Amino acid sequence: MVQASTQQAGDSQSSGLKTQISHDVASKVATNVDDFMANEANERERSMKLLTAFRLYPKAILWSIVLSSALIMEGYDTAVVGSFNAYPSFLNVFGVRAPDGTLNIAPSWQNGLGAATNCGEVIGLQLAGVMSDRVGYRWTLIMALASLTGFIFIPFYASTLTVFLVGELLQGISWGVFQTMTTAYAAEVCPVPLRHYLTAYVNLSWIIGQFISAGVLRGLVNRQDVWGYKIPFAIQWVWPIPIMVGTFLAPESPWWCIRQGYHDRARRSLRRLIRKAGSEGQYEDRTMALMIYTNEMEKQVAAGTRYRDCFKGTDLRRTEIVCMTWIAQTLSGTVVGGLSSYFYVRAGISTQDAYSLSWGQSAIGAAGTIASWFILNKVGRKKLMCGGLVVMFILLL
Repeated sequence: MVQASTQQAGDSQSSGLKTQISHDVASKVATNVDDFMANEANERERSMKLLTAFRLYPKAILWSIVLSSALIMEGYDTAVVGSFNAYPSFLNVFGVRAPDGTLNIAPSWQNGLGAATNCGEVIGLQLAGVMSDRVGYRWTLIMALASLTGFIFIPFYASTLTVFLVGELLQGISWGVFQTMTTAYAAEVCPVPLRHYLTAYVNLSWIIGQFISAGVLRGLVNRQDVWGYKIPFAIQWVWPIPIMVGTFLAPESPWWCIRQGYHDRARRSLRRLIRKAGSEGQYEDRTMALMIYTNEMEKQVAAGTRYRDCFKGTDLRRTEIVCMTWIAQTLSGTVVGGLSSYFYVRAGISTQDAYSLSWGQSAIGAAGTIASWFILNKVGRKKLMCGGLVVMFILLL
């Protein structure tokens, strides 16, 4: 009966056209698949050993890393902008002479540039959800990369801080898309044992970008002409095209295909994500059954649900947990950390040493992310996050 349901869903996609699963098929899937194929696939994935996951999903790991490289670019871009507040060549063009004779960016403009970037990212985060639902993760990311390629021209040729701010706002839209799409893709194409490694790699990609940025800025810190700050901006054009090509070649998330009714396409994506083995067809059938079943259950749960329900009963608790998990990253000081080179200079450290310290700071962040891969399985996410905040509090004292 389960095989008949799966075959019926597969046959309906043989023409390559988008279709919806009928209510009868959905009922059969919900009634029978849970006790057989979907449940078996779910248990197999959750009990899968880490080495087995690495052996079966090397292609999924590779494609996740390719798409996550967009965050290397974002980490580079945001770190460059945040470091310009104390950068000599940038101050020579946009700085204002203070009473003590030094050049500075007015605090209002510092806050404005940072706020423009954040506002753009909020817009991008909202657009990503709408666009990805319509065109998929890959094309949403490709469009964001193409847009960013054009937006880079605005701050590169800016002659006033007003134009520079507009450029940062528009670039922030693309950066917001990157944040959403890369994490969602990594979570959907890989099994449970690999999920926290690859979602944590998203953060590592960000730090790698910051590390590269710190190295570039440190290498050009003694250059006083306009190219001292324009070269770091020009380097941003190196990233988009290779990432766009890699994203175009990557398979679409099979979960997105299932949600859109593209079952044939979901199966093709699975084949491109899983290493071929003797039981490949059987594993595909089980995974397809699990995705179909999960999607139908989500539809039933979501029926009649409104956004206001996120703030009622048990769902309110879930909303609080998710929001605080994300907010904790910002409240813990990551925003201030992005301006560390400026504070180092204001504290009396030489410009060269300030950017060297920022460079080392990025390396320490990368080491912390890699360490979390090994600690997370032993202590869990909650203890790791709370423990990290306690350690930061002690170090700040």
